[in-house]
Amino acid sequence: MTMLTAVTDYLPDTAAAADDTLDERATVGAAARGEVAAFEALYRRHAGRVHGVIARLVGGHGARAEDLTQEAFVRAWQALPAFRFESAFSTWLHRLAVNTALMELRSRRSRPQDDGDEDVFELIGSADSAGHTTALSMDLERAVASLPPRARAVLVLYDVEGWKHEEIAAELGMAVGSSKAQLHRARGLLRARLGGAI
Repeated sequence: MTMLTAVTDYLPDTAAAADDTLDERATVGAAARGEVAAFEALYRRHAGRVHGVIARLVGGHGARAEDLTQEAFVRAWQALPAFRFESAFSTWLHRLAVNTALMELRSRRSRPQDDGDEDVFELIGSADSAGHTTALSMDLERAVASLPPRARAVLVLYDVEGWKHEEIAAELGMAVGSSKAQLHRARGLLRARLGGAI
């Protein structure tokens, strides 16, 4: 009997998952009708994941990631009445967040001023004033943040978010081969900066 109990503890609670899905659908429906409290509930539920993907895409710039997270939720609030439940709300919101970050990256690339990403990248792996190599103490998240913007975007979208090269190429306005080359470049740069640990 204890073995059966132990096995059933590992089985997913499909009834609870179904209740969560129905609850989410009802909350999304209420938010789409303009109920602010429902939208606030969606914000609390999804803000961490949205902020996480945006921060990875923009290189961990705290204030910039915060601003873009807020912008993504403003866009979600505006677009929510048109949401048709053709995908899960979380999938739709996540895609909207990625698009918000990518639009920011594209607009920064077209501006004449440099956002300093390349300079940060060049400092990684160099010795600090005490003679220690900064790459040894750098974690993966910071290493990804140090990548050039396009290489970082391709790496995050492909390796973290699970996009296909065709989707990345379409979203970033590049050829599929360029997406593959940027991924190869990003992985090589990470490997070099982290001392071959990955």
